[in-house]
Formats: sequence, C-alpha cells, structure tokens
Amino acid sequence: MRRKSTAALSGLLAMGVVLGASGCGADKTEAVGGTGGCDTSKGTLVVGVIAPMSGKLSAIGLGIRNSVQLAVEQANEKCAVKGYQLKMDAQDDEANPDKGAAAAQRFADDSNVVGLVGPYNSGVARAIQPKIASSRLVEISPGNTDPVLSRGPEFATAPKRPYENYFRVVGTDDLQGPFNARYLVEKEGMKRIAIITDGKAVGENTATQFAKEAERLGARIVIREKINENDNDFSSVLTKVKATRPEAIFVGSEYHVAGPLSKQAKDLGLNVPISGTDGLFDPQFIALGGKDGDVATSVGAPIESVETGKAFVDAYTKKNFSDGYGGFGSFAYDAAKVIISGVGKVTVSADWTGSPEQRTQMIKEVQAYRAEDGANGLVGFDEYGDSLNKVFTVYKVTSGAWKDELSDQAEAK
Repeated sequence: MRRKSTAALSGLLAMGVVLGASGCGADKTEAVGGTGGCDTSKGTLVVGVIAPMSGKLSAIGLGIRNSVQLAVEQANEKCAVKGYQLKMDAQDDEANPDKGAAAAQRFADDSNVVGLVGPYNSGVARAIQPKIASSRLVEISPGNTDPVLSRGPEFATAPKRPYENYFRVVGTDDLQGPFNARYLVEKEGMKRIAIITDGKAVGENTATQFAKEAERLGARIVIREKINENDNDFSSVLTKVKATRPEAIFVGSEYHVAGPLSKQAKDLGLNVPISGTDGLFDPQFIALGGKDGDVATSVGAPIESVETGKAFVDAYTKKNFSDGYGGFGSFAYDAAKVIISGVGKVTVSADWTGSPEQRTQMIKEVQAYRAEDGANGLVGFDEYGDSLNKVFTVYKVTSGAWKDELSDQAEAK
C-alpha cells in the first residue's frame, strides 16, 4: 500500500543532500545529485517545495520532500534541462497557512525558481494562491483536494478557475467524499452514520459532500459534531455520538485526530468503524489508535498495482531515505517531473531568466502536459488545472495494517 513503505535509516549526506542557506531563506534542503557528464555552465535552477516537514503531519511532508529530491536527482543524471543543474529547495510550512504563504512569496521573488511543488494542505494553498498569482510561478500540488482551489466557490454549479498558475495531480473532495459514502453505504451496508469534523474548510467540505451522497443512497446522518484539531480528549463529543447509535463515524480530519478518536470511541464502548478520506490513510493513524475495520479512501490506485509506480518505489527505496514516501510522495514525484519537463522545453529557445513571459510559458507547458507513465499512471490536467486521473481507492485496517479493498474511477453523480 501507498503509505507502508519505509526505507532503512541512512545519512542524507551520502545521497548528495546538503543543508544550507541560499537566496530563498534558511531551513531548506537542496538536492544536487549526479550531474557528472552534463553541461551545467548556464547555472542552477530551483524546484521549490512547500510541505509540512515537522509537526503532526511530518510523515506526509517528508515523503513529499524526498520524492521531489528523487525526481530532481534523476533529472540531473539524465541532463534533462540542457545547460543547467537543478536543485530542490524545500520549505517547511508546518501546515501553517501564514508560513506557507511566506515561503511561497520568497519562491515567487526568486527568478531562479522554475516551479513549486506543494503545498499539501488545502488551507495552506488558499493562503498561497493570491500571494503568487501575479508572479505567474507555476504551482502543482501533490495533495490539495479542496475543489474551491481550482474551480472557485461555486464549483458545483458555476465553476470558474481563479488562478491559471495553479494545478494539482490528485482528485478532489467533491469526488472523494461521495466515493467514501458509496463504499460505506453500498458495500458495508451502513445506514446510520455520525459525522465529526475538525472545523477546517477541507474537512467540512468533504463531510458535506459525503453526507449528500450517503443520504441520496438512503443512509441517515444521525448527528454532526465539531471538534478542534488540537484537542486530545474527545469524550464529550463521543458521548453525544454514542447516544445516537451510529453504525459508523465519518471523520473529516487527518490521522493525528482520527487515530486517537478511534481509540477513545472504542474505549467508550462505541466500537464502530471510523471512516475518512486521504488524511487518515497513513500508518500513523494505526499507531495512534486506529483499529481493525476502520476505513480510509485515498487518491490514486495502490502504488504497487501501477506498473510505473513500482519503478518509483524501487528508485525511492534504493536512495535509503530515512522516511517513507507516504501517501503523497509519488504524486509529488509526478508533479516535479511535470515542472522539469516544462522548464526543459522553455529553455530550448532561450536561457532562463525567470521573466513573466517565461513563467507564462511554463504555465502553458504544464497545461499541455500529458503522460501515461507517471508514478500514478495518467498525469495531465483539465481546463481548471485539476487532475485527469480521478482514481480513488478504499483501504481498510486489517490485522493492524492498511489493506486495499477496491479502486475505481470516481465520477460526479
């Protein structure tokens, strides 16, 4: 499964990784990697990364960082951008919108930055988008699932693209929420479902989409409660939920909330499945209290089932990163390759200057990109910058580990 792989511990310096400062500020990781026989006389170009590399979501962010590093090193080995060496500059946003926006602004102001992979959190993306729109810096998210980011607040009835430099390589919550509901109601036979959200926009939106589909299929939402993502004790809310006799609980949050909540529900005698979307799908969910029978849907197919995904896993494993690629590393890898392909084409006709015209050309190259051989299969974008790959997978905790149950193309109903 996508999040299970973790490589053995190894020193990062042995892989050509150096820590230090450059024009985009401190606290970053630069990937240099095999440029042996390549002409790099024109200088160095930067692929930026913004992700939560510390804090509660670090298991996701570190996988994103390492996967972009892998893509950059492979590109350098192949002399992918003629005359240039690529490096990665990774900024830790700590899942904080203000920190993410500040990092994005630094990238936008640096003419050597050719594109940005990130962020992971949709809330961070909302803060970044208006900051960098005027710079025309290409931004490709490996994890944002909020449909508002690409189709605006009226995404369901009057979609309109707010920012043409924004793209993503994952499916959206208006597809994933209903996909989760169809599994719980049609496959698991759940008719009485409680909803608990953490109050953040993405969790609320996903829960709303889930509820609409569940009710359309004949299930009843027996209660909807809200918690704070920084809470540790969920007993008062779970006591209210228990009184409604739910058969399952949909949690609109991430693993650091849903794992402990699952354990506390079981300890309270509420031993029903916890279900949620990709924010739950991580080994840490189980480590923090997730139990057998709990369910998560996630973007894409299981990485081991995608032929080109196996090549990504093999390459990642050989690097001996100290952290696994997580649920979104392969998507970050694909996003980085799109950026690298784009700058390779832009610099064929002229040296890179980072001018508005060249960044606009980058947007056009990314919009036109389409490949069937990404780590997750199809990589490409529709007129809103959304991924053409709309495959989702249901995973269930079985014998203390995530096991994939089914994968399918999710379509709006």
